[in-house]
Amino acid sequence: MSTTNEGRVVNLSQKGQATIPKELREKHGIQPGSRVRIRENEEGDIVVEPLPSLQDFRGAATTSERGTAILQEEREVDEERSQRLERDN
Repeated sequence: MSTTNEGRVVNLSQKGQATIPKELREKHGIQPGSRVRIRENEEGDIVVEPLPSLQDFRGAATTSERGTAILQEEREVDEERSQRLERDN
């Protein structure tokens, strides 16, 4: 891994996996087993976003519509991931 003015440079594994540097994991609270969203933004850049755990939303569904929407979105992401894992195995 090396550092440039524009960020960290990491190598991809044979499987296309990259390691998020320890300093960034600690800064953003990304623990083993945490989830991140990888997406492409409007400029075509790849963006990695830490996602809150469902435990962070405990009780949110009973207190706000936004909490309910967040939980539903997370359930859909989980379902898509499960389907991908089943397909890949």
